[in-house]
Amino acid sequence: MSTLLHVRDLSRSYGKVKAVGNLSFEMGKGQVTGFVGPNGAGKTTTMRIIATLDIPDDGDVFVDGKSVLVDPRAVRMRIGYMSDQFHPYPNLDVLQYLDFFARAYGLRGRNRLHTIRSVAAFCGLLEFADRPATGLSKGMGQRLHLAKTLLHDPLLLVLDEPASGLDPRARIEFRALLKELAAAGKGILISSHILPELGETCDSVIVLEKGRRIIAGSIAEIARSVQKDQAVSMRVLERADQAERFLLTQPLVDQVVVEGELLRFQFAGDDAGLAALLQRAVAGGLPVVELSRSATNLEDIFLHTTKGNLQ
Repeated sequence: MSTLLHVRDLSRSYGKVKAVGNLSFEMGKGQVTGFVGPNGAGKTTTMRIIATLDIPDDGDVFVDGKSVLVDPRAVRMRIGYMSDQFHPYPNLDVLQYLDFFARAYGLRGRNRLHTIRSVAAFCGLLEFADRPATGLSKGMGQRLHLAKTLLHDPLLLVLDEPASGLDPRARIEFRALLKELAAAGKGILISSHILPELGETCDSVIVLEKGRRIIAGSIAEIARSVQKDQAVSMRVLERADQAERFLLTQPLVDQVVVEGELLRFQFAGDDAGLAALLQRAVAGGLPVVELSRSATNLEDIFLHTTKGNLQ
Protein backbone atom coordinates (compact mmCIF):
# COMPACT_ATOMS: atom_id res chain seq x y z
CA MET A 1 0.00 0.00 0.00
CA SER A 2 1.58 3.28 -1.14
CA THR A 3 1.77 5.98 1.50
CA LEU A 4 -0.56 8.92 0.89
CA LEU A 5 -0.25 10.72 4.22
CA HIS A 6 2.86 10.69 6.42
CA VAL A 7 2.76 12.66 9.67
CA ARG A 8 6.30 12.75 11.02
CA ASP A 9 7.31 13.80 14.56
CA LEU A 10 4.65 16.52 14.66
CA SER A 11 4.52 18.92 17.62
CA ARG A 12 2.45 22.03 18.25
CA SER A 13 2.03 24.11 21.40
CA TYR A 14 -0.22 27.02 22.32
CA GLY A 15 1.49 28.80 25.16
CA LYS A 16 2.10 26.25 27.90
CA VAL A 17 -0.35 23.73 26.42
CA LYS A 18 1.20 21.11 24.16
CA ALA A 19 -1.65 20.32 21.79
CA VAL A 20 0.36 17.78 19.79
CA GLY A 21 3.56 16.08 20.94
CA ASN A 22 5.89 14.10 18.66
CA LEU A 23 3.03 12.53 16.70
CA SER A 24 3.78 10.16 13.82
CA PHE A 25 1.57 7.95 11.64
CA GLU A 26 0.96 6.95 8.04
CA MET A 27 -2.03 6.04 5.91
CA GLY A 28 -2.44 4.89 2.32
CA LYS A 29 -4.70 5.47 -0.66
CA GLY A 30 -8.18 4.03 -0.28
CA GLN A 31 -7.73 3.73 3.48
CA VAL A 32 -10.24 5.15 5.96
CA THR A 33 -8.55 6.03 9.25
CA GLY A 34 -10.46 7.12 12.33
CA PHE A 35 -8.97 9.81 14.56
CA VAL A 36 -10.19 9.15 18.10
CA GLY A 37 -9.57 10.88 21.41
CA PRO A 38 -11.16 12.94 24.18
CA ASN A 39 -11.69 16.68 23.89
CA GLY A 40 -8.36 18.46 23.70
CA ALA A 41 -6.49 15.37 22.46
CA GLY A 42 -5.01 17.25 19.49
CA LYS A 43 -7.19 15.89 16.69
CA THR A 44 -8.33 19.21 15.23
CA THR A 45 -4.87 20.76 15.60
CA THR A 46 -3.32 17.88 13.68
CA MET A 47 -5.98 18.10 10.97
CA ARG A 48 -5.47 21.84 10.60
CA ILE A 49 -1.74 21.33 10.16
CA ILE A 50 -2.38 18.65 7.52
CA ALA A 51 -4.71 21.12 5.79
CA THR A 52 -1.96 23.83 5.84
CA LEU A 53 -4.10 26.03 8.10
CA ASP A 54 -1.58 25.92 10.95
CA ILE A 55 2.20 25.54 11.17
CA PRO A 56 3.84 22.97 13.45
CA ASP A 57 6.53 23.88 15.93
CA ASP A 58 8.44 20.74 14.97
CA GLY A 59 8.07 17.92 12.48
CA ASP A 60 6.40 17.86 9.10
CA VAL A 61 3.48 16.37 7.18
CA PHE A 62 3.74 14.89 3.68
CA VAL A 63 0.73 14.40 1.43
CA ASP A 64 1.53 12.34 -1.66
CA GLY A 65 5.17 13.19 -1.00
CA LYS A 66 4.60 16.96 -0.76
CA SER A 67 5.55 18.81 2.44
CA VAL A 68 3.05 21.15 4.12
CA LEU A 69 6.00 23.37 5.03
CA VAL A 70 7.96 23.35 1.77
CA ASP A 71 5.15 23.16 -0.78
CA PRO A 72 1.80 24.02 0.87
CA ARG A 73 0.19 25.01 -2.44
CA ALA A 74 0.80 21.52 -3.87
CA VAL A 75 -0.60 19.98 -0.68
CA ARG A 76 -3.78 22.05 -0.92
CA MET A 77 -4.47 20.67 -4.40
CA ARG A 78 -4.19 17.14 -3.02
CA ILE A 79 -6.40 17.45 0.04
CA GLY A 80 -10.03 18.25 0.75
CA TYR A 81 -10.56 19.66 4.24
CA MET A 82 -13.98 19.61 5.87
CA SER A 83 -13.97 21.50 9.15
CA ASP A 84 -16.28 20.78 12.06
CA GLN A 85 -18.30 23.94 11.36
CA PHE A 86 -20.23 24.71 8.17
CA HIS A 87 -20.99 28.37 7.55
CA PRO A 88 -22.52 28.82 4.06
CA TYR A 89 -22.33 32.24 2.48
CA PRO A 90 -25.63 34.20 2.40
CA ASN A 91 -27.36 35.11 -0.87
CA LEU A 92 -26.01 32.04 -2.70
CA ASP A 93 -27.98 29.01 -3.74
CA VAL A 94 -26.46 25.51 -3.72
CA LEU A 95 -25.00 25.60 -7.24
CA GLN A 96 -23.75 29.16 -6.85
CA TYR A 97 -22.00 28.14 -3.63
CA LEU A 98 -20.28 25.25 -5.41
CA ASP A 99 -19.46 27.50 -8.38
CA PHE A 100 -17.70 29.96 -6.07
CA PHE A 101 -15.38 27.26 -4.73
CA ALA A 102 -14.88 25.67 -8.15
CA ARG A 103 -13.58 29.01 -9.42
CA ALA A 104 -11.38 29.34 -6.34
CA TYR A 105 -9.84 25.94 -7.17
CA GLY A 106 -9.08 27.16 -10.69
CA LEU A 107 -11.73 25.20 -12.58
CA ARG A 108 -12.75 26.89 -15.80
CA GLY A 109 -15.31 26.70 -18.60
CA ARG A 110 -17.23 23.54 -19.36
CA ASN A 111 -15.03 21.50 -17.06
CA ARG A 112 -16.15 23.68 -14.12
CA LEU A 113 -19.84 23.35 -14.98
CA HIS A 114 -19.56 19.60 -15.52
CA THR A 115 -17.67 19.11 -12.25
CA ILE A 116 -20.19 21.13 -10.24
CA ARG A 117 -23.13 19.11 -11.52
CA SER A 118 -21.29 15.78 -11.15
CA VAL A 119 -20.32 16.49 -7.56
CA ALA A 120 -23.80 17.80 -6.74
CA ALA A 121 -25.33 14.63 -8.21
CA PHE A 122 -22.96 12.38 -6.26
CA CYS A 123 -23.87 14.14 -3.01
CA GLY A 124 -27.61 14.09 -3.78
CA LEU A 125 -27.92 17.85 -4.13
CA LEU A 126 -29.29 18.38 -7.64
CA GLU A 127 -32.92 18.58 -6.52
CA PHE A 128 -31.84 21.32 -4.09
CA ALA A 129 -29.80 23.20 -6.72
CA ASP A 130 -31.83 26.44 -6.50
CA ARG A 131 -32.34 26.35 -2.74
CA PRO A 132 -30.47 28.96 -0.65
CA ALA A 133 -27.37 27.40 0.89
CA THR A 134 -28.34 28.90 4.24
CA GLY A 135 -31.79 27.23 4.09
CA LEU A 136 -30.64 23.60 4.05
CA SER A 137 -31.22 21.10 6.81
CA LYS A 138 -28.25 19.96 8.88
CA GLY A 139 -27.88 16.77 6.84
CA MET A 140 -28.11 18.49 3.47
CA GLY A 141 -25.76 21.20 4.69
CA GLN A 142 -23.17 18.53 5.48
CA ARG A 143 -23.65 17.09 2.00
CA LEU A 144 -22.99 20.55 0.55
CA HIS A 145 -19.95 20.90 2.80
CA LEU A 146 -18.64 17.57 1.48
CA ALA A 147 -19.44 18.50 -2.13
CA LYS A 148 -17.37 21.69 -1.79
CA THR A 149 -14.53 19.54 -0.46
CA LEU A 150 -14.63 17.20 -3.50
CA LEU A 151 -14.67 19.76 -6.31
CA HIS A 152 -10.95 19.57 -7.13
CA ASP A 153 -10.85 15.75 -6.91
CA PRO A 154 -8.47 15.57 -3.91
CA LEU A 155 -6.48 12.44 -3.10
CA LEU A 156 -6.94 12.85 0.66
CA LEU A 157 -10.06 13.90 2.57
CA VAL A 158 -9.57 15.34 6.05
CA LEU A 159 -12.96 15.33 7.78
CA ASP A 160 -13.33 16.84 11.25
CA GLU A 161 -16.53 15.66 12.97
CA PRO A 162 -18.55 15.40 9.72
CA ALA A 163 -21.45 13.48 11.29
CA SER A 164 -21.91 15.81 14.26
CA GLY A 165 -25.56 16.77 14.72
CA LEU A 166 -26.89 14.51 11.97
CA ASP A 167 -29.99 12.38 12.51
CA PRO A 168 -29.66 8.57 12.12
CA ARG A 169 -30.78 8.47 8.47
CA ALA A 170 -28.46 11.33 7.52
CA ARG A 171 -25.54 9.56 9.24
CA ILE A 172 -26.25 6.34 7.35
CA GLU A 173 -26.42 8.18 4.03
CA PHE A 174 -23.27 10.15 4.80
CA ARG A 175 -21.44 6.94 5.73
CA ALA A 176 -22.47 5.42 2.38
CA LEU A 177 -20.94 8.39 0.55
CA LEU A 178 -17.66 7.92 2.41
CA LYS A 179 -17.54 4.23 1.53
CA GLU A 180 -18.01 5.09 -2.14
CA LEU A 181 -15.18 7.61 -1.97
CA ALA A 182 -12.86 5.10 -0.28
CA ALA A 183 -13.74 2.49 -2.92
CA ALA A 184 -12.73 5.05 -5.55
CA GLY A 185 -9.26 5.24 -3.96
CA LYS A 186 -9.59 8.34 -1.80
CA GLY A 187 -7.73 8.32 1.50
CA ILE A 188 -9.98 9.51 4.32
CA LEU A 189 -8.87 10.75 7.74
CA ILE A 190 -11.97 11.26 9.86
CA SER A 191 -12.51 12.32 13.46
CA SER A 192 -15.73 11.77 15.36
CA HIS A 193 -17.11 11.31 18.85
CA ILE A 194 -19.73 8.92 17.44
CA LEU A 195 -17.53 5.86 17.91
CA PRO A 196 -19.95 3.22 16.55
CA GLU A 197 -20.03 5.21 13.29
CA LEU A 198 -16.24 5.10 13.00
CA GLY A 199 -16.20 1.44 13.88
CA GLU A 200 -18.43 0.68 10.87
CA THR A 201 -16.56 2.98 8.49
CA CYS A 202 -12.84 2.78 9.27
CA ASP A 203 -10.13 0.31 8.27
CA SER A 204 -7.90 1.53 11.08
CA VAL A 205 -7.92 3.94 13.99
CA ILE A 206 -5.45 6.21 15.77
CA VAL A 207 -6.18 6.91 19.43
CA LEU A 208 -4.81 10.19 20.80
CA GLU A 209 -4.68 11.58 24.32
CA LYS A 210 -3.07 14.84 25.42
CA GLY A 211 -1.52 15.26 22.00
CA ARG A 212 0.21 11.89 21.86
CA ARG A 213 -0.56 8.70 20.01
CA ILE A 214 -1.68 6.02 22.45
CA ILE A 215 -2.26 3.20 20.00
CA ALA A 216 -2.86 2.70 16.26
CA GLY A 217 -3.87 -0.12 13.93
CA SER A 218 -6.96 -1.98 12.78
CA ILE A 219 -9.79 -2.37 15.28
CA ALA A 220 -9.22 -6.14 15.35
CA GLU A 221 -5.48 -5.78 15.98
CA ILE A 222 -5.95 -3.25 18.74
CA ALA A 223 -8.71 -5.31 20.33
CA ARG A 224 -6.39 -8.32 20.53
CA SER A 225 -3.62 -6.25 22.06
CA VAL A 226 -5.66 -4.45 24.73
CA GLN A 227 -8.13 -7.14 25.70
CA LYS A 228 -6.58 -10.56 26.26
CA ASP A 229 -9.79 -12.21 27.52
CA GLN A 230 -12.83 -12.71 25.32
CA ALA A 231 -16.29 -11.70 26.49
CA VAL A 232 -18.51 -14.71 25.82
CA SER A 233 -22.28 -15.25 26.13
CA MET A 234 -23.95 -18.64 26.61
CA ARG A 235 -27.73 -19.06 26.37
CA VAL A 236 -29.44 -22.17 27.69
CA LEU A 237 -33.04 -23.33 27.44
CA GLU A 238 -33.21 -24.03 31.16
CA ARG A 239 -31.09 -24.97 34.21
CA ALA A 240 -29.11 -21.71 34.24
CA ASP A 241 -28.03 -22.49 37.81
CA GLN A 242 -26.48 -25.77 36.65
CA ALA A 243 -24.78 -23.96 33.77
CA GLU A 244 -23.35 -21.42 36.21
CA ARG A 245 -21.90 -24.18 38.42
CA PHE A 246 -20.43 -25.83 35.32
CA LEU A 247 -18.73 -22.64 34.15
CA LEU A 248 -17.29 -21.88 37.59
CA THR A 249 -15.43 -25.20 37.48
CA GLN A 250 -13.95 -24.70 34.01
CA PRO A 251 -10.36 -23.59 33.35
CA LEU A 252 -9.84 -20.20 31.64
CA VAL A 253 -13.36 -19.04 32.67
CA ASP A 254 -13.81 -16.02 34.95
CA GLN A 255 -16.40 -13.42 35.98
CA VAL A 256 -19.54 -15.48 35.36
CA VAL A 257 -22.72 -13.38 35.43
CA VAL A 258 -26.21 -14.90 35.14
CA GLU A 259 -29.03 -12.90 33.49
CA GLY A 260 -32.04 -15.23 33.35
CA GLU A 261 -31.19 -17.93 30.80
CA LEU A 262 -28.17 -15.96 29.56
CA LEU A 263 -24.73 -16.36 31.13
CA ARG A 264 -21.90 -13.96 30.42
CA PHE A 265 -18.26 -14.70 31.27
CA GLN A 266 -14.66 -13.94 30.38
CA PHE A 267 -12.71 -16.63 28.56
CA ALA A 268 -8.91 -16.55 28.30
CA GLY A 269 -8.56 -19.30 25.70
CA ASP A 270 -8.55 -19.40 21.91
CA ASP A 271 -11.21 -20.64 19.46
CA ALA A 272 -10.20 -24.27 19.95
CA GLY A 273 -10.53 -23.86 23.72
CA LEU A 274 -13.98 -22.30 23.31
CA ALA A 275 -15.08 -25.18 21.06
CA ALA A 276 -13.87 -27.66 23.68
CA LEU A 277 -15.79 -25.79 26.38
CA LEU A 278 -18.99 -26.04 24.33
CA GLN A 279 -18.40 -29.75 23.75
CA ARG A 280 -18.01 -30.37 27.49
CA ALA A 281 -21.15 -28.35 28.26
CA VAL A 282 -23.27 -30.36 25.81
CA ALA A 283 -21.73 -33.65 26.97
CA GLY A 284 -22.69 -32.66 30.53
CA GLY A 285 -26.33 -32.39 29.51
CA LEU A 286 -26.65 -28.59 29.37
CA PRO A 287 -29.26 -27.45 26.80
CA VAL A 288 -27.02 -24.84 25.13
CA VAL A 289 -28.78 -23.02 22.30
CA GLU A 290 -26.24 -20.25 21.72
CA LEU A 291 -22.57 -19.56 22.40
CA SER A 292 -21.07 -16.38 21.04
CA ARG A 293 -18.19 -14.03 21.56
CA SER A 294 -18.89 -10.33 22.02
CA ALA A 295 -16.80 -8.46 19.48
CA THR A 296 -14.68 -5.68 20.94
CA ASN A 297 -15.84 -2.39 19.45
CA LEU A 298 -14.28 1.04 19.18
CA GLU A 299 -15.92 2.23 22.40
CA ASP A 300 -14.27 -0.65 24.28
CA ILE A 301 -10.90 0.24 22.76
CA PHE A 302 -11.36 3.91 23.66
CA LEU A 303 -12.16 3.09 27.29
CA HIS A 304 -9.27 0.62 27.57
CA THR A 305 -6.61 2.87 26.03
CA THR A 306 -7.47 6.36 27.33
CA LYS A 307 -7.60 7.70 30.85
CA GLY A 308 -9.99 10.60 30.24
CA ASN A 309 -7.29 13.22 30.68
CA LEU A 310 -8.28 16.58 29.21
CA GLN A 311 -6.18 19.63 28.40
